[in-house]
Amino acid sequence: MSNKSASSEPVAVITGASRGIGAAIARELARRGHRLALLSRDREKLREVVQEVAGESPAVETFSCDLQDPQQVEKTFEAILPWAGQIDVLVNNAGLGIFAPLHELSDTDWDSQLNTNLRGVFYCSRAVIPAMISQQSGTIINISSLAGKNAFAGGSAYCASKWGLQGLTYCMAEELRQHNIRVSIICPGSVHTEFSPHKGKDPAKMLQPEDVAKTVGWLLEQSPQSFVSEISLRPTQKP
Repeated sequence: MSNKSASSEPVAVITGASRGIGAAIARELARRGHRLALLSRDREKLREVVQEVAGESPAVETFSCDLQDPQQVEKTFEAILPWAGQIDVLVNNAGLGIFAPLHELSDTDWDSQLNTNLRGVFYCSRAVIPAMISQQSGTIINISSLAGKNAFAGGSAYCASKWGLQGLTYCMAEELRQHNIRVSIICPGSVHTEFSPHKGKDPAKMLQPEDVAKTVGWLLEQSPQSFVSEISLRPTQKP
């Protein structure tokens, strides 16, 4: 881990960066020369990701943060900004899924999914937007799911959080485009990670975390006068 002062390299903050899609995004943006601020509740897993990306990223710092706690989020970004100098990219990737019929969900099950998948995006975005407005630039990418567009049995809380994320993303985009800040959402289908229930699916036919990561990288390649508001990412074959 290195701790460098602000420099010319772009800075990306990635939530849920300790595994799966978040770790893949960290690897992709390190390869592209970004300084990285990696957030997760799992410090040990974050250290493993740092070891993977340290050879390519100009600087990497890790932050232990529970996105369900607004005070933790506020303190975390208060620590990130002085280290980073500015934040060019925020990838709201952290997510939680508990899949069961609605009547079997506890209050905790419901709250934890809505708080992580929707409130967490609100907290992190709110923390970076004033700085992005001040610098008149920035990109916010929200990692959602096709579950934000398509319902399925057992996914009531998860789908509700992702449908909410769709609306939040589009409102943010309208509010911030005048400040040269682009807000996009990526909606992947089945991705081969430990996160979602994939019983009976063929991992070889599923999307891989790197597929989502490359899509994030492509979004960052857009010319200044344009942005892609939404991407639906599907496996070529149904797994």
